[in-house]
Amino acid sequence: MAKLTKRNTNLMSPGLIVELLNRNKCLFSGFCPSGSMRMKMRRVITGLLFIGLFLACDRAEKDAPLCQILGSPELPLLSKAGDVVVGGAFSIHSKITQPPLSFREKPAPLTCSSINLREFRFAQMMIFAIEEINKSTFLLPNVSIGYRIYDNCGSTLSSMHSAMALLNGDEWTMGQSCSGQAAVHAIIGESESSSTIVLSRTTGPFKIPVISHSATCECLSNRKEYPSFFRTIASDLYQGRALVQLVKHFGWTWVGAVNSDSDYGNNGMAIFLAAAQEEGVCVEYTEKFSRHEPEKLLKVVEVILKSTARVIVCFLAHVEMNNLLEQLSRLNITGRQFIGVEAWITADSLVTPTSFNVLGGSLGFAVQKVNISGLEDFLVKDFWESDLQCNEMNTDSMIKICKENQDLLEFRGYNEDVAELRYSSNIYNAIFAVAHSLHSILRCSESQDCEKTLVVKPWEVVEALQQVNFTMNNGDQVWFDHTGAAVAKYEVVNWQRGSDGLIQFKPVGYYDASLPSGQMFVLNTEAITWPGGSKELPASVCSESCRPGTHKVLQKGKPICCYDCIPCPVGEISNSTDSNDCKKCPEEFLSNQNRDACVLKLIEFLSFSEVMAKILVFFTLFGLLLTFMVAALFLINKETPLVKANNSELSFLLLFSLSLCFLCSLTFIGQPTEWSCMLRHTAFGITFVLCISCILGKTMVVLMAFRATLPGSNVMKWFGPAQQRLTVLFFPFIQLIICTLWLRINPPFPFKNGSYYLEKIILECALGSTVGFWAVLGFIGFLALLCFVLAFLARKLPDSFNEAKYITFSMLIFCAVWLTFIPAYVSSPGKFTVAVEIFAILASSYGILFCIFAPKCFILVFKPEMNTRKHMLGKA
Repeated sequence: MAKLTKRNTNLMSPGLIVELLNRNKCLFSGFCPSGSMRMKMRRVITGLLFIGLFLACDRAEKDAPLCQILGSPELPLLSKAGDVVVGGAFSIHSKITQPPLSFREKPAPLTCSSINLREFRFAQMMIFAIEEINKSTFLLPNVSIGYRIYDNCGSTLSSMHSAMALLNGDEWTMGQSCSGQAAVHAIIGESESSSTIVLSRTTGPFKIPVISHSATCECLSNRKEYPSFFRTIASDLYQGRALVQLVKHFGWTWVGAVNSDSDYGNNGMAIFLAAAQEEGVCVEYTEKFSRHEPEKLLKVVEVILKSTARVIVCFLAHVEMNNLLEQLSRLNITGRQFIGVEAWITADSLVTPTSFNVLGGSLGFAVQKVNISGLEDFLVKDFWESDLQCNEMNTDSMIKICKENQDLLEFRGYNEDVAELRYSSNIYNAIFAVAHSLHSILRCSESQDCEKTLVVKPWEVVEALQQVNFTMNNGDQVWFDHTGAAVAKYEVVNWQRGSDGLIQFKPVGYYDASLPSGQMFVLNTEAITWPGGSKELPASVCSESCRPGTHKVLQKGKPICCYDCIPCPVGEISNSTDSNDCKKCPEEFLSNQNRDACVLKLIEFLSFSEVMAKILVFFTLFGLLLTFMVAALFLINKETPLVKANNSELSFLLLFSLSLCFLCSLTFIGQPTEWSCMLRHTAFGITFVLCISCILGKTMVVLMAFRATLPGSNVMKWFGPAQQRLTVLFFPFIQLIICTLWLRINPPFPFKNGSYYLEKIILECALGSTVGFWAVLGFIGFLALLCFVLAFLARKLPDSFNEAKYITFSMLIFCAVWLTFIPAYVSSPGKFTVAVEIFAILASSYGILFCIFAPKCFILVFKPEMNTRKHMLGKA
């Protein structure tokens, strides 16, 4: 029969100091330790308490015949005897009233109030699992398990007393030695990480295994500090990272963060913040408070009210979350998207008619629900009849027990929360893990009973738990990893209002760390209801996303999620949202108007289809036609004095070279190729040298002819027809050598010039060797200048038809054109460079044609009477 006893809550001064530290009160006048200092002092005082207890026992052993407990034994709330005993510690009451502390007299007992139904269910679940094992015929067949369950009233101070009571039992004396066996072989609990840390540190030196069902602080994974701690729930290391994945999944990069000022909240929030930084999620603020700090809570509410972040990650225990919810409901702060943790996201105690206005649409990770056969009947009926036995009110003792626990009896027959029990499976698995460990230690088997004579040591249970690996009836596999924790499996739940108007925690996804990386996190976004009952995803960003074509520039002094969107420069693009920088387009590409794609640049060259090219072609062909007409006219009149007097052979050669000059301009039109680039410059250089050589020959003939008229001169003997032909061919030969060297060393080549215009590519002929180009052009200029000087000297020679003055005018035009061409050529962009060069070729060719042949053609056509020998000799 279970034994229900009233707790004795006489306290010792070190324990009171621990509680004061937890409540952030000043120990002495003017000394109020900070949070980190309180934690260190709590550990030091706990150690001092142990030393004091050991010294007291040692002194009692030396000075007294018996070792006895200082003070009264701490009696369990629920207990039952057994061959082996499992302890339990739960916050069945969530509030504790502390009497005045004068430190001059023994403190009055603490008063616990406010039933926490969820914690009470944990105690019931533990008893249910033990009763099921005791009825089993294959697990510990002839061994009964007892239990001792303590209520720590949500206080680390009470956790210390519960731990000492689980170690000592309820006997006053232990005989001649204080090194007796602990009262329990394993402990289930506690629910909160801070209380679990106190419990584990207290029992750790005695190697008593502690198995928690909901203490998730990552700090408890340290096997050096907590070698005998286990848990049937995953560490917050996974939950903290999963919270970041949840936030990032919905594009929330600007969030607020609130956590409990405890080991659970501080460690969990540290994991979340580290993961958020890695994933690019910015936290606008991080605030924390404890359940005993109402002034800090008001500050947190004020920060939430003033913040711009619409998403709030709450790494809070359910008590702190309840306190925060009360303040938010009082101020009617709604419209925030709350992201919760397993500690409160499915807590029924938070569900009230007004709380849904604040927490409606909340998302968070919860422990998965598991259906356990027979549990509901036990919680509603069997527990009250067999364990408390308050149905038979026939004795004074039973009446007294029921009156002392009147607040518990209010939940007799209550079953509305049973469907939402989530941690119950963790307690269920923890009890069975202990049972399997004992089954191994006591050498139990299906064919024979256990060896009950064996004395079970706590450290043996620790070693056995490390090897546990079995499958429950519901399919759950129970085992512990190297940190003593279970595999991370969470259900993503959403606060919704059902069709019946009731608030429900609807599953909308899951997180399973045992699956491959791409399958760990799954969400059904369409099933989620957002705050205010909206189906539209809320936004929470510091800055709106930068569209393609822009890039992010961080705002000075603000987190990386706060930025301005700057358009990409010309020639650069960004083709994705929220680009950190812009990428340059390839050389032949240009960014479009939106700066989000690279488009092929327009290729520009002087094409035959352009109007300007057609005009140049027209003048080229027209000049060629005029040249042919002049040649035809001269050919018809080749026997006339005028043609003969002007050296008809050089005249025809000059006309031939002029036709080539006109034709070479056509090589400059059209798309440049390797051959056309080499041809256009060499053809231009050679034909113009041939042309000027002919003119130079005519000039030399005039000068030599004048010298031949002088008495005793035989100069024409040295400048006859053969010498004239040789002179005409000599200069083009030199130009040919220059062009050959140019083509051999570094010839012209087609070149895509994208530097002059950003929006288009100029397809042109690069000079290759600039020395070769200017050598060709310089040689032409030298011959033209020489020809001009000689013609100028011969312009006033006494002759009736002196050709030198026409040559002078032609060379003057030629030099003027090409001197003008040089700056125009250098400064003209793109296809206009080619057009300027063609214009210079045509202009100089027309100048030579008109200046030298126009007067002769005029006489041949309009003044044939002047085409006589007498007229040529000036005797007409």
